[in-house]
Amino acid sequence: MASRKEGTGSAATSSSSTTGTAGKGKGKGGSGDSAVKQVQIDGLVVLKIIKHYQEEGQGTEVVQGVLLGLVVEDRLEITNCFPFPQHTEDDADFDEVQYQMEMMRSLRHVNIDHLHVGWYQSTYYGSFVTRALLDSQFSYQHAIEESVVLIYDPIKTAQGSLSLKAYRLTPKLMEVCKEKDFSPEALKKANITFEHMFEEVPIVIKNSHLINVLMWELEKKSAVADKHELLSLASSNHLGKNLQLLMDRVDEMSQDIIKYNTYMRNTSKQQQQKHQYQQRRQQENMQRQSRGEPPLPEEDLSKLFKPPQPPARMDSLLIAGQINTYCQNIKEFTAQNLGKLFMAQALQEYNN
Repeated sequence: MASRKEGTGSAATSSSSTTGTAGKGKGKGGSGDSAVKQVQIDGLVVLKIIKHYQEEGQGTEVVQGVLLGLVVEDRLEITNCFPFPQHTEDDADFDEVQYQMEMMRSLRHVNIDHLHVGWYQSTYYGSFVTRALLDSQFSYQHAIEESVVLIYDPIKTAQGSLSLKAYRLTPKLMEVCKEKDFSPEALKKANITFEHMFEEVPIVIKNSHLINVLMWELEKKSAVADKHELLSLASSNHLGKNLQLLMDRVDEMSQDIIKYNTYMRNTSKQQQQKHQYQQRRQQENMQRQSRGEPPLPEEDLSKLFKPPQPPARMDSLLIAGQINTYCQNIKEFTAQNLGKLFMAQALQEYNN
């Protein structure tokens, strides 16, 4: 299971430990089509996730927790959750696996859904496409096929629209992670691009009739003036922050491109050296043959010329995926702002 602060050390251990308790899946690994077509979340779970971030999340601090529920045909129903407790790296005695097992055992005693179906994590301006998240989700999905990760964006939610998305690793990426071969050749053979790494699962939030009545009563009591903030034409720092993060990722991608170009130059240089060595060797053997001497023995070129190490391809894919996420966020934000500007322009022309 995912540990706090996107740690991956306890991810594989914890998910494997809880497979016996939460093994509701049809198999391991997700080699075929996605086992989950829809995620249904109780409104109480959404409130718990929001409350968890408000109590423990500060700025870039990431909060994480466990999702509990059950699988009904191709629908994953998330009915409960509990957070990972706040602790520091100095708390060496704290055992996250034991804590989660005790929590699920306690929930089972009070007749609450306790089957493990995934985990959730907050994000800072959509910055969640990382190697830590990939490793953690692979551990979950390998142990429990139907597992999902919920990504909660508190900044976008604070602007008036709930941002909660469910993701799974694609079957192609699951196969590559199983083989643990992230070389450029393996990723090219699997035909994996940044679009084929994560698949988003549609989310439906379900509330009981009593909760719907309560929300209707609260909506009637809410002040109308609060809704006028959504019509503000002033652009917040959300766009600027997303552009700054986008430029940082583009710089990282540029560095990876430089590393790849260096690798290609070194490979080409080494090929030329091999060719020159073979030509010299051939000329020397011809001279020895003309003198009646035996030719020199053949040598293993792979030992003489060690191939340069190729750059990590997976890191480039993750950066490209994160760039795509930032672009989508900017597109949504600018579309809303442009819509309000055009509406304001039409109103002004009508009044004039």
